[in-house]
Amino acid sequence: MCGIVGYIGNRRAVPILLDGLHRLEYRGYDSAGLAVYREGDGTLALRRVTGKLHNLEEAIRMNPLDGAYGIGHTRWATHGRPTEENAHPHRDCKGDIVVVHNGIIENYVPLKRQLASEGHEFRTETDTEVIAHLIEKHFNGNLEDAVRKTACQLQGLFALAVISRLDPNKIVAVRSGPPAVIGLGDGEYFVASDVPAILGHTRDMLFLADGDIATLTPDGVRLSDFEGRPVKRAVSHILWDPIMAEKGGYKHFMLKEIYEQPRAVRDTIVGRVGQESGRIFLDEMDIQPKEFREFRRVRFVACGTSWHAALAGKFMLEHLARLPVEVDYSSEFRYRDPIVSPEALTILVTQSGETADTLAALREARRKGSKTIAICNVIGSMVTREADGTILTHAGPEIGVASTKTFTAQLTAIFLLGMYLGQVRDVLDDDTSHCLVQELLKIPAKLEAVLSRAALYEELAKKYFRATDFLFLGRGVHFPIALEGALKLKEISYIHAEGYPAGEMKHGPNALIDENLPVVVLAVHDPSSERGRLLYEKTLSNIQEVKAREGQVLALVSEGDTEVRKMADHVIEIPPAPDLLLPILEVVPLQLLAYHIAVRRGCDVDQPRNLAKSVTVE
Repeated sequence: MCGIVGYIGNRRAVPILLDGLHRLEYRGYDSAGLAVYREGDGTLALRRVTGKLHNLEEAIRMNPLDGAYGIGHTRWATHGRPTEENAHPHRDCKGDIVVVHNGIIENYVPLKRQLASEGHEFRTETDTEVIAHLIEKHFNGNLEDAVRKTACQLQGLFALAVISRLDPNKIVAVRSGPPAVIGLGDGEYFVASDVPAILGHTRDMLFLADGDIATLTPDGVRLSDFEGRPVKRAVSHILWDPIMAEKGGYKHFMLKEIYEQPRAVRDTIVGRVGQESGRIFLDEMDIQPKEFREFRRVRFVACGTSWHAALAGKFMLEHLARLPVEVDYSSEFRYRDPIVSPEALTILVTQSGETADTLAALREARRKGSKTIAICNVIGSMVTREADGTILTHAGPEIGVASTKTFTAQLTAIFLLGMYLGQVRDVLDDDTSHCLVQELLKIPAKLEAVLSRAALYEELAKKYFRATDFLFLGRGVHFPIALEGALKLKEISYIHAEGYPAGEMKHGPNALIDENLPVVVLAVHDPSSERGRLLYEKTLSNIQEVKAREGQVLALVSEGDTEVRKMADHVIEIPPAPDLLLPILEVVPLQLLAYHIAVRRGCDVDQPRNLAKSVTVE
């Protein structure tokens, strides 16, 4: 998982490349580099460093660099240690060709052996260097042809940007798996791994599909496939404001994105609900109402935080649409030869729309005859192009590696889908629909109320930031949120944390509880729901179990709760809501708790170690 960026046009390349790398640093930050073409002597100049991007900027400050066009890279190491030698860009033997690469070349070992037997000398431990040498081998005056021949030999997943001093004024970009987007400016053109890298320069984008090759010159962009045939891709006009990708005065992107959740949820709802009728409108569907009525089961497929949203979605869809729902990890789905049929609907939940495992799961489901719906935050991403239907979450760009606003937007989109399925299948009546829509429309304001209590989380962080372990407990639809709370804490603060169904405490986790263990209990409930009241009573018993073993209880409760307050060490209140909408509210305190603990521990909140934003390789 790496970030690539390229620029060709009438401005100096280095500042634009560095700016793009800053916006891609969430994709990898153990080394960085760039290469530019110098018009004066017709050479390619490189700068590469280990560590974060400020090291590259310092290297350029100490040894200035200028060029008319070029490519850059920020790395998350897969093959080869994070060293300057292994940092991108990579060169061929003579230094005539330079490559940046995102992905994994699975057959690089036999390719490397063959090239070595032909006299090629390798300098690095990476799989990427093989690409530069193959392009050198195939080069015969035209960079595009050499890249095309090379791409046909590669096995694995790769997005590339390539320049050569022997065929100047040209950048060749390739997509076969990981994302690549082309930006169309006024006499200038860009390539990048993600939209925010170039959004400050243009909003008109071409999203490459697998097997596409783009040739960027000062005169424009040509698209072709691996066979050399011309292809066309629609231009997408991105509506995100470039300022949305900046910190906006917040200390970290993650904190900014936590506070953007009322807006993200509101924007995901807008245009999809009839306030008077309670009807749900989902337009981007190549699935007819008759087909929705004929589905007999639903399967969610997702990874990480999106998997937690899908698990909460199981409770939503089973209740609202009365369909049996399964939830699969994308990384496991296709390897067990899943039983999939046309009577099943497959829903892919993904922030980026480019997650390799989720894309593979989508293709497996379609191959076996299932209709597919993507719930995604990125317009034009691969999953939105391949699925039969799409529900875009309008969260805007999310830069922090730990997902926050995209999670609540996903929960909102899944709730809307559950209502839609319930209505089209005639199991959700008009009165219930109207009430649920009215409650959904109140959620953004309730999120703002939750976010107004920041001081509480700072105080809790002071008390618990030295803890070595946390336990998160929840029942019913709140259990997936317990999992998400534990994930947020572990990924940004590096504290070991587990999420567990509260009803399973007697089956093992009780052995962990002592006076040093903080236990976060999700004890919110909707008193108007019989099921909610029952689970609440059971949760009270779980709190008593924890206290009997001297555990420290941090309880999340609905406003006005008095029972839990008698037992818990600390109480966090959230506004009341129906059971299926409470997850959108209750996850926010868990995000804030994790954030403030991580900050107090001195962790890099936006770029936690060993993680990247979008997992575009297996």
